[in-house]
Amino acid sequence: MPLAIFDRLESEVRSYVRSYPTVFTRAVGSHITNEEGREYLDFFAGAGSLNYGHNHPTLKAALIEYLQADGILHGLDMATEAKREFIETFERTILKPRRLDYKIQFTGPTGTNAVEAALKLARLVKARNNILCFTNAFHGVTTGSVAATGSSKFRDATGASLTDTQFVPYANYYGRDINTLDLIEKQLSDPGSGMDAPAAVLVECIQGEGGINTASADWLRGLAAMCRRHDMLLIVDDIQMGCGRTGSFFSFEQAGINPDIVTLSKSISGYGLPMALVLIKPEYDIWTPSAHNGTFRGNNAAFVTATAALNTFWADNSFADEVRVKGRLLHQRLEGLRKRHPGITAIRGRGMVAGIVLENSDMADAVSARCFEQGMIIETCGPHGEVVKMLPPLIMSEADLEAGLRIFDEALTHARRTLAPATIEEKTT
Repeated sequence: MPLAIFDRLESEVRSYVRSYPTVFTRAVGSHITNEEGREYLDFFAGAGSLNYGHNHPTLKAALIEYLQADGILHGLDMATEAKREFIETFERTILKPRRLDYKIQFTGPTGTNAVEAALKLARLVKARNNILCFTNAFHGVTTGSVAATGSSKFRDATGASLTDTQFVPYANYYGRDINTLDLIEKQLSDPGSGMDAPAAVLVECIQGEGGINTASADWLRGLAAMCRRHDMLLIVDDIQMGCGRTGSFFSFEQAGINPDIVTLSKSISGYGLPMALVLIKPEYDIWTPSAHNGTFRGNNAAFVTATAALNTFWADNSFADEVRVKGRLLHQRLEGLRKRHPGITAIRGRGMVAGIVLENSDMADAVSARCFEQGMIIETCGPHGEVVKMLPPLIMSEADLEAGLRIFDEALTHARRTLAPATIEEKTT
């Protein structure tokens, strides 16, 4: 059996192999192939780590050239040519055009490490411990990050006391008729609320794992203003929704806000290589040398592909314009499916991320499984696993996008027919 070695020796913690029970061997662009030669359309993109697709030829060529020249691969946080070129390119293509002034911290190569660094720094800056975080948030599974994560699945698995965070309602948590910022403002302003003065607010502009819950530009601007009023830093976690996913490089650009700290990972390397960084307003960069370090905080191979990605996709606005066009097409098609499939209760998201809210988790699981049977990789999310998440590579052609939506359409019909009506009715009452 091709999966026997994984079942026998790999930890029970493995997850995606259970949803996609095959052995993959190669991948190009928006397609991934298993060892039997079957090709799958990828609407998962490495959970948002492959915004530019698999093995993009320009990025691959840059990496191969660097390796063949015996370029530095491991350098801790020493100065290297690859790091210098990344910093210069990031400033030129991303920071300056957006008039953003940030110092760049290279953390350990995972998103959760970037979040840990951001939380530590905010607490140092404000000399306060409490962090405001949001219902249905996801920020990582290390202790500090999971303390700011709403999901009980991840919190319960920690085996430690999770402290110094306080959860408040995200946008539309109580429905569209209640402005959750008013509720948070009341708590912050009332000395009897029991809320310790926060050092910072940690927010996703679109909550990925939490169900593709989307905050409006007005809500985000209101949150930024609240942070100023109450002397709190604003930290935006752009690990999954950054690097172009929403139609702009940062997910907060639409709102016109200027966060104090931003975390990036996943697609910042452009090639699926581990890399993470924290953007810090200069006045808050109060770290002492090595106060937050790590052996792999200088992945030079990732610097090379990240630089190539920035030069290829972000030298002008053409790529972002293409993402917005395809994003509108994606959401228009999904709204059409919603009218034909009663199992869809809502469509969420912006740009090239979409959350299709279904009646229950059984329905979402059945749709995801059927998509895989029909040659498409897709995942579920949300507090009950009731949301199907679409994260296609941003370079996906419109033809492949349409092909994936046809598979999804058939999967919805198939799941509705095969699930027992009693099960659906029971789960929704």
